[in-house]
Amino acid sequence: MKREIIKTLDGSTTIHLEEWNESYHSKHGAIQEAKHVFIKNGLSLFDSNPVSILEIGFGTGLNAFITFLESEHKQQQIDYVGVEAYPVNAEEILGMNYVAELEALEFENIFEKMHKTEWNEKNEISSKFSLTKRKQFFDEINDFEIFDLIYFDAFGYRVQPELWSTEIFQKMYNSLKPSGVLVTYAARGVVKRSMISVGFTVEKLAGPPGKREMFRAFKKV
Repeated sequence: MKREIIKTLDGSTTIHLEEWNESYHSKHGAIQEAKHVFIKNGLSLFDSNPVSILEIGFGTGLNAFITFLESEHKQQQIDYVGVEAYPVNAEEILGMNYVAELEALEFENIFEKMHKTEWNEKNEISSKFSLTKRKQFFDEINDFEIFDLIYFDAFGYRVQPELWSTEIFQKMYNSLKPSGVLVTYAARGVVKRSMISVGFTVEKLAGPPGKREMFRAFKKV
């Protein structure tokens, strides 16, 4: 499948898959989307408390890097696990401009470190941030009540509906601690029904630029 690096409307880059007409991040702004969906409507709920995060779709590492920057800013302890079946290659990573666009040149080595660390091993990225990258298909996830927060950032329902199934959301529900939270850019009715069917309480929120709505789901106690 042909892949190309494109610039999104906020100036940040992403990877575009021509055959699917699908991108790793929103064409309206990769950084804007990550900050709105995962930080503003996810991580911010935990104030400065220690938090364990599962990311579904590690991809370019944008969400992980922005979360690291938040951990530095708030001095928040974060244990981050990113799941990815098809890791992005080194050439593509070099084409991402996130460090410059986030004005985080002092942490350029951290972004590089995130991509150079071994897969399936826990790595101490900083004194406050640990990263485990798991090379794994989503249907192979079998964690139980480990995570406080899930960033659900899989490819869209239009191209991979199987990643938004009841079976996958049951695994997400099982992975969360009681009162855990899942956030995603998605807002399709079929996705909401799948979430509710496994026990989530789902709320609809304003979406990031270019998207009207998004979902946030809570695991019932």
